Order: sequence, then structure tokens, then C-alpha cells
Amino acid sequence: MNPLESRVLQIIRNARMLAPGDRAGVAVSGGADSVALLRLLDALRDQLGVTLLVAHFDHMLRGPDSEADARFVEGLARERGVECVIERADVAAAAAANKWNLEDAARRLRYAFFERLVSEGRANRIVVAHTADDQAETVLAHILRGTGIAGLAGIYPEVGPVMRPLLGERREDLRAYLRGLGQEWREDASNRDLSRQRARIREQLLPVIERDFSPEIVKHLAGLADLAREEESFWSALVEDRVNVLVKGISGRQSIQAQDLMAPLGIARATGREGASSLRSLSERMVRRIYHEMRGSFSGLTSTHVRNVLRLASESSSGRRVELPGGIVVEKSFEKLTFATEKMPGGSHETVAPPKAYQYVVRLSPEGAATVSVPELKRRFCLKGIDWSVLERDTKRGGVAALDAKLLREPLILRNWRPGDAYRPLGRKQSRKLKELFLAGRVPSRDRAGWPVLESDGRVAWARGLPPVDEFCAREGTQTAVVIEEEPF
Repeated sequence: MNPLESRVLQIIRNARMLAPGDRAGVAVSGGADSVALLRLLDALRDQLGVTLLVAHFDHMLRGPDSEADARFVEGLARERGVECVIERADVAAAAAANKWNLEDAARRLRYAFFERLVSEGRANRIVVAHTADDQAETVLAHILRGTGIAGLAGIYPEVGPVMRPLLGERREDLRAYLRGLGQEWREDASNRDLSRQRARIREQLLPVIERDFSPEIVKHLAGLADLAREEESFWSALVEDRVNVLVKGISGRQSIQAQDLMAPLGIARATGREGASSLRSLSERMVRRIYHEMRGSFSGLTSTHVRNVLRLASESSSGRRVELPGGIVVEKSFEKLTFATEKMPGGSHETVAPPKAYQYVVRLSPEGAATVSVPELKRRFCLKGIDWSVLERDTKRGGVAALDAKLLREPLILRNWRPGDAYRPLGRKQSRKLKELFLAGRVPSRDRAGWPVLESDGRVAWARGLPPVDEFCAREGTQTAVVIEEEPF
């Protein structure tokens, strides 16, 4: 086995990016990095036990060259005996219509394509070809723009279903691998368009730093990103815990005691400069987290906005307020801060979508089968009874949960998530609210109101895409299991 193939195999196995039975959608643009990714996964698919799907997104930005890229990728997939899905979208038109910059529009539409492949069940993992060079360029771009720890974290190896097994590999090593295989690739001239900052970093800044200052700069920046991700993971876990404990309400209106915001760990502010700074950092992150929960993004929120909210909490009198972007207002009433959406100029509103309330009784056949259509979600849920002989560790794969049929009790109801829903995940000692699991699973706020939940005799037995419910989980000894799958109308 080639040394590069061995490294990539080890990375995928150690990080559990892919598992036997996975259907991996490989994002292939036609460039060297993505072509190398496809050839690597193709060489390793027997060892990994996965099925591959080539996913190509045509941005329609380069005319005949874009069309040639699509034909090249389609031919490459055919040569490797891999199914190929090609989608085209007018990125320039989308950017103009939504006032996005071109790169942002391309990224949004491309990842929306990947999300559809997953939601439609054509793939349960998406593998993209970001490299160590991409990581270094990203970190440098964030530094030049101005960033904090979150920006230094750069590109994450895994976000939801998206995996990046090549983040530790250099771009030139991938090209050498392709040359060794005699494999051609496509060159995108726009990658060297020096009017774009990313291209200037790639073509001008990084080579100068490597040559004149630090030959190991790419390795150092990748290491910095690793450390920053560790720091960010700690802060994120702490912020989620404090928000879950201290913040009350629903997405359109949330409140917290001013004292809790300023001293979220339950201790008075430290007198030392370092202690005070740490507590303030936690308070600032909590403000950002509440804002994100309400709006679905951090768009428009600046450090000045955050400082104004903290000043409102610590110094202002009752009745004062601070306006944030997106029509969100923070008002102080006695010792409580309330974040709420407000009518915006012109009569528009910045609010979350109204809850998609629904509730359907599920009647299982003697074989444990049932089909439930949910028009509110435009989805159909299929419950299927199967003989169960696998071990407990296999009770959840690829978003399909398995329940012990004997443990399900009537009334059995498929409904939308409700605030307060909770259960004990498999392998955990304590119950967790679904709201916490949504956050851990990065479920967008806009999707939560209609999130499907199966209730058995008043208790949560299953929730789409979330960890299995220990109380109802099929395991060794289960005779008949019920698996739940979904499909579009």
C-alpha cells in the first residue's frame, strides 16, 4: 500500500470518519486535490467497507471550462465504476440576488447540494478534499481579517456529515501521488486570480513566509488550528452548559438574570486581572450564543454590541435596552435581561418560523410495521419490524435507529418536538433534554420546532438523528426490532 494511502486509512479509522456500510459522497471538482481524494478512497474502499458516490457541483462561473470540468469528473467516475451525481446552479445570479460575495454564494450553494444528498439518503457522509495548505491559508486569512480563537481554529476535520481526511496532507504530495498513478486532473485558472485575497495568500504570501521566514509555516499554522479547536471545544461545552442552566424561554424570547450573565459560574468576579478577564470572556460568549439561538447565525453581531449588552447587565437601570442586529432587542427589567425579537422598519419581522405542530397515532401491525405520512414535513416515516441478531453497539447506523418491539407501548405517537422533551441516551447515566442534544448535534434552530419524535406511552422512544434512547433500544437478546426510516413524499 502506498504511504499516503496508509496515512489516510489510519486517519479515517482513528477519527472514525467512515465505517463499514457507509455511503460516502466524494466531492470532486476535477482539481488535483479532489481527484486525489477520489483515487485514495477508491483504493481504500475495500479496507473501509464503504460505497462511493461522486458528487460534482457546477458553479457555472467559467463557461465552457465549467462544462469541461463536469465532463471530466463524469468520465473519471465512470472509469472507477462509481456513481456520479452532477448538479448545476448559477452562482453569480444567486450572489447578486442575495447580495452575497461570489465565494460565499458558491460555498452556500455547494454545501446545500451536499446536504440534499444526505437528506435524500443518497449518501450518509460527504468527504471533501481540504488539505494542510487550505488550512494554513484559512488561518492566515482569518488573522488578516481580525479574529479570535474561533477563527484560529480554521477548518474543522468533521462537521456534521462532512469529513476532511486530507487536512494533514500537503497539496504537492497529492499531486505527486496522482503523477505516480498517471492520473490527470483539471486546473482552475480562477484559483490564481490575484484579485482574490485567497489567491494572493496562496501565490504570494505563503511562499514568501516559507522561503524567507519559516519553511514549516504550513505545519505550524495547522498545529495552531488544532490547538485553537481544542480551546474552542472547551469554551463551547462550558457555554452550552451555562446557557442550558441559566437561560429560560423559547427561541423567540429568552431571559437570564443579570447577575447570572455577569457571574455565570456562580462566583463573584475575581479581583485579579486574569480571573476577571476569563469570566468576562465567558459572559461575552454567552451573549453571542443567545443571539445565535434566536437568529440562527452571528450575522452583524460585533464586539461593541456584546459589550453594550454586558454594560446593560452590570451598570444600567431597569427599563433600559440595547438594540442588536436583526431586530433583536435586549431589555433590562429589574435584575433580568430579556432578549426578544421586535418588529423591524417596513413591517418585516425577524423571528423564528412558527412551530410545525403535528401529532399522528402509530398503529403497528403484528409484524411491527407502519407507515406515517407527515404533510407538515413533506416526509413519510416507515416503521419496519425485523429479526434482530446484532450486538448492542450496532443499534444505530447511518441515522436508522432500532427499537425493541416488546418495549413499545400504546399510545404510540409520532409528533413534533416539544420543549421539555428529554430521555437518557444509550450509554449515559443521566437524561438529557432534546434541546441539549440539538445543540450538540448542530441542529439549526429553524428546524427544531418540527423535529420528529416518537412517543411511547408518554415517553420519548426515538428522535430523528439523535442518540438512541437507552430505555427502548434494541440490543443483544432482542428478538424483534423496529427500525424507522424516512423518505420524501
